[in-house]
Amino acid sequence: MKILVINCGSSSAKFQLFDVDTGAVLAKGNAERIGIDGKLTYKPAGKDEFVSTEPMPDHKVAVQMILNALVDKDHGVIADVSEIAAVGHRVLHAGMHYSESVIVNEDVKKVIRQCFPLGPLHNPANLIGIEACEDVLPAGTPQVAVFDTAFHQTMPPKAYTYALPYELSEKYSIRRYGFHGTSHRYVSHRVAEFLGKDYNDIKIITCHLGNGSSFAAVNHGKCQDTSMGLTPLAGICMGTRTGDIDPAIVPFLMKNENLSADEVDTLLNKKSGVQGLSGVSSDFRDLEKAAKEGNDRAQLALDMFAYQGKKIIGSYAAAMEGVDVIVFTAGIGENTDHMRKAMCEGLEFMGVEFDDEANAGLRGKEAIISKPSSKVTVCVIPTNEELAIAQETEALVR
Repeated sequence: MKILVINCGSSSAKFQLFDVDTGAVLAKGNAERIGIDGKLTYKPAGKDEFVSTEPMPDHKVAVQMILNALVDKDHGVIADVSEIAAVGHRVLHAGMHYSESVIVNEDVKKVIRQCFPLGPLHNPANLIGIEACEDVLPAGTPQVAVFDTAFHQTMPPKAYTYALPYELSEKYSIRRYGFHGTSHRYVSHRVAEFLGKDYNDIKIITCHLGNGSSFAAVNHGKCQDTSMGLTPLAGICMGTRTGDIDPAIVPFLMKNENLSADEVDTLLNKKSGVQGLSGVSSDFRDLEKAAKEGNDRAQLALDMFAYQGKKIIGSYAAAMEGVDVIVFTAGIGENTDHMRKAMCEGLEFMGVEFDDEANAGLRGKEAIISKPSSKVTVCVIPTNEELAIAQETEALVR
């Protein structure tokens, strides 16, 4: 079965075509600069990359260009678009409505639209991508929404509720939702399989570390807690996001810097984090280079990131009353041995015995990086959100 996975942004549409029976990626690419001029980068398996700069006035045209590339006589990987059994869409926010992926119908689209205020940058683009596919694919081709927030819907009220006036929380659906759910779901399942453990019988802390970072406590197959909140701003400090701060800082800055609500939102989301701290970059590779050259602010940013991550790991072990597995994933988690080591140093009291030799130089591979005698197994598992979306889509439509 061939599944097309699409992740639509406001001016882009990343895509991968999977043969889910084999797990093979038949083609992948990105339609970008939609509504500006247009650029399609397309890479079929076993063939050279192809780039097109034809105009893309809207997402409908972009999706049609993707389909045209997939069936192109020179670059294509399928004979006809009817071979696409379904399309899986990454959708950011489902509010409290869905705890699983769903086949899209008018009610689902209504929910995605209702959640525009909770995901103003992503949900509108996600819905545009769904409707664009409905317009250009053969009638009846199933569309599946795989929600970033769905995995975290098993959290108990004590974990997701904020101590605001209850009526306001109810009125505006204010609560901890959590994000990177597709990654946390995939990695927690995969690490159990990798270790030969029963997913429903172990306690896992998943550490998704990238430009955006989040943690999840997965207790016997269910998410018990996660570090992001109402929005992806909460939790650990990130590339350009503050992470958790004293909320009184917001009105303080608004008054003293004469900032509007939109301006302070931009400050917290796009100008803060390790970039704002270091004054160097939001890219951790740049920070490591600067720190080695003696930049104290870059070193402070790295130290804070590691320290905050360690605190979250410790708190989740306490919340679950123990932990069996800690797993690192995403760009930093998979590729930065120094950060993995820094977050695990000092956790010996929990039973972590870190293996420096197994960790050193490890990049993008499944591996155990704790000693055989360690009571807590520490692993690296590369995430594959697109494959997870394809698998969930296939399971629903089959």
